[in-house]
Amino acid sequence: MVPDRRGGGVMRTDLLSAPVDGLDEALAVVDAFDRALSAGLLRPQPTQAEALGRLADALTGCPLAARVAEAADRAASGAADEEHLLVLAAARTALLGAAHDALAATVGEATGRTRGEWTASGPGLPGSPNLLAAARSWLTDLARSGWRGMDHDIVSGAAPVVSAMLPDPGLRRFGVLLDGFAGELAASCPGAQLDRVPARRWADLWSRAMLLTHPGAAGAGAAGTVTGRLLPLGVDLQEHATAAQAQVHAVLEPADGSAPRLVRASVSVPKPDSVVGAGVWQLLRPRLSLLAAAGEGLAMDLTDMPVTAEGDLLWHEGCARSAGAADPFATARAVLPTAVGAAVAPLERHPVRLAEPVLLENYTVQEEEGGPVFTLAGHPVTVDTGRVPAAGPLTPQAVAASTACIGLLRWDAGAFRLQPLAVETPVKRRTVAVHAGAWAGGTTDKAAAKAEAAATETVAVLRERAGRLLRK
Repeated sequence: MVPDRRGGGVMRTDLLSAPVDGLDEALAVVDAFDRALSAGLLRPQPTQAEALGRLADALTGCPLAARVAEAADRAASGAADEEHLLVLAAARTALLGAAHDALAATVGEATGRTRGEWTASGPGLPGSPNLLAAARSWLTDLARSGWRGMDHDIVSGAAPVVSAMLPDPGLRRFGVLLDGFAGELAASCPGAQLDRVPARRWADLWSRAMLLTHPGAAGAGAAGTVTGRLLPLGVDLQEHATAAQAQVHAVLEPADGSAPRLVRASVSVPKPDSVVGAGVWQLLRPRLSLLAAAGEGLAMDLTDMPVTAEGDLLWHEGCARSAGAADPFATARAVLPTAVGAAVAPLERHPVRLAEPVLLENYTVQEEEGGPVFTLAGHPVTVDTGRVPAAGPLTPQAVAASTACIGLLRWDAGAFRLQPLAVETPVKRRTVAVHAGAWAGGTTDKAAAKAEAAATETVAVLRERAGRLLRK
């Protein structure tokens, strides 16, 4: 149990290891459908027909039930058309959405925090009917071939669709999704030779893309602006060979005196694969001043900052100014317990999207094969040190020696896991705070400063070469 600083309340860490009713059964149905999709739905085998029937049974009693039953029957006989596959994608998404809601309810009960209700302001941009239809046709071909039956000819069918979508602002995000999905598939062709198929991931991407082919599916949430004091909690840095994203998790204290809100601000950039370690901050920092503030332990005053219904700040530098020091651990102890979580858009309801900021302290640490485990009042919480970025001073060793931790509570591999963002740990008889994003605003660490200098030189050379090519 962890005190939540609200007059004797506690964070129910025991709930994090308790079984969630119906969760395993729902995920088993999803896994069975994903295996059926992997094998392809052109000539379904009995095991695939059984998986489709289980999906229909799982949706019994919901508004989609009749349409899912019809779609499952048609798919089991190999006669499913594009509309039937769209319904199956919706059914799979609905099941994972229910799993997300059940897990989010567990987190809410454990932390004692509430979450805002989703309010749609209307359907999203309809997009070009012809392009959406072309995308759906390609996705239908993929479903019929399956991941095991795909080849370069099938995968390359996405190229003209993507090329037509990217110039359209209303379809650009969808185009990027298709482009990335097709790129992963192309790198794995032919599917018949794959040793292992990432069935859950590819089915996630296929289902989401299939739903986005329905005009207006990505309904826009009611957005607005916020004014108040922004108190950063930590920075979540994610890197790939050619891209990087930093997301600052924070608590906003509204100027009107209403309840504090959990918010985020993100920035993504393309990244040369030669930029490594702390050098990535050279790419991210100029695009989001909040990173430097978070790295230096500063609050920011916001005035009419745009925000989405999901709590994502659409950062405008003119709407923010520095507001003095703000210790993230003081924020986590005094303000975080009363913060209200942001609403979740319908298509974002997926267990992998859970990332709830929490504070744990007064725990014991055991080193196990999978990494450190924090034990609070006899209840273990697995710590995912594999998510700790190399571009910061936080290390697995510091986590293992810590006495308090700000982290993101996630659900992965069938269990809740804690991703550390910052820890309090003893150093030479003093307790010091170590943050994963401490170098976001700059560093005096010799190795990190060297990586930043190398990144600066690399980026300057690449920009000069790009300019030369453009001039030609």
